[in-house]
Amino acid sequence: MRAEYVIEDAVLKDLERIVEIYNSTISSRMVTADLEPVSIESKRRWFDEHSADFRPLWVMKINNEIVAWLSFQSFYGRPAYNATAEISIYISVENRSKGIGGILLEKAIQECPKLQLTSLVGFVFAHNEPSMALLKKYNFEQWGYLPRVAVLDEVERDLVIIGRRVD
Repeated sequence: MRAEYVIEDAVLKDLERIVEIYNSTISSRMVTADLEPVSIESKRRWFDEHSADFRPLWVMKINNEIVAWLSFQSFYGRPAYNATAEISIYISVENRSKGIGGILLEKAIQECPKLQLTSLVGFVFAHNEPSMALLKKYNFEQWGYLPRVAVLDEVERDLVIIGRRVD
């Protein structure tokens, strides 16, 4: 990617664009299990659960416009799992397939020691080949497989748990 970019912690005024990017993925039935667009209000609690020093939510900006975001979320919600985080990456339609996912993933991996993380996990639909390829490129491996656990437009879909140790 050649354009100048900045990755920074999301602030509340970014939530509208974060939700817009998220909602742009719903119709593909490849990225999220949400079936209808979500509201800004419905994502407010999720937004508030992030913190720069524990579970960050980052936005990537090009020319001061948010083009993608990455979130860290606690895995399984119990203290014994604090060294593991689930990551999610969402990229605006016009900026997909431009290397942005790799840039965000590299930064996430680099920041793991500071965030006291030793493992990253992702939950990816098995038919989401672009996301699977990206994560495998960065040495994520299949750690689990949940067959036919989601139904998207009357089609049962498999979920892959993909992970990487970062210590």
